[in-house]
Amino acid sequence: MLKVAITGSIGSGKTIVANIFSVLGIPVYNADKQAKKFLYYDHIKSEIKHYFGNTVFDKSNEIDKKALANIVFNDKKTLNILNSIIHPAIKADFNKWIEKYNDKNYIIHEAAILFESEFYKDFDKIITVTAPQNICIKRVMLRDSISEDKILQRMKNQLPEQEKIKMSDFVIYNDEKQLLIPQVLYIHKKILKIKRLK
Repeated sequence: MLKVAITGSIGSGKTIVANIFSVLGIPVYNADKQAKKFLYYDHIKSEIKHYFGNTVFDKSNEIDKKALANIVFNDKKTLNILNSIIHPAIKADFNKWIEKYNDKNYIIHEAAILFESEFYKDFDKIITVTAPQNICIKRVMLRDSISEDKILQRMKNQLPEQEKIKMSDFVIYNDEKQLLIPQVLYIHKKILKIKRLK
């Protein structure tokens, strides 16, 4: 079984691409979705409280995601601390999840900060989904109802698009001009061919 990762900047449309692979019968692990679940785990909460204090917790002693985001997306040092808490949990969970799919030709791991976390080294092939910055901003503003300034701040914490492309095996252009499904089908066939040759 091949391990394939999908990444891309905020608003690039990597989840849409991952969903197309899912329709093709490829198991998909969404790291960002799982990360949000880990914020409810007691040991993660206690580590976050240790580093960030009570200000990022609400009255129910749950993490206030907006308060936490306001801190980490404005300070790379604190973002790195948060990632160092969450990433080991994601890695362990993914390695457990993957055991269920040993009979598959390949699986997909979708993650926004694949390169930044250095998790990319664990994968056989990497796909980067890319889109023009103005389109990404428009999508995120519609999806998350946040300001352009906040989106740009988050983009600053991610590896530049061209760097991701250089480090990838495949690139999918989600620029509202090129169709996504033919691009996904092309990559799907390529990966199956690689698997057969192994």
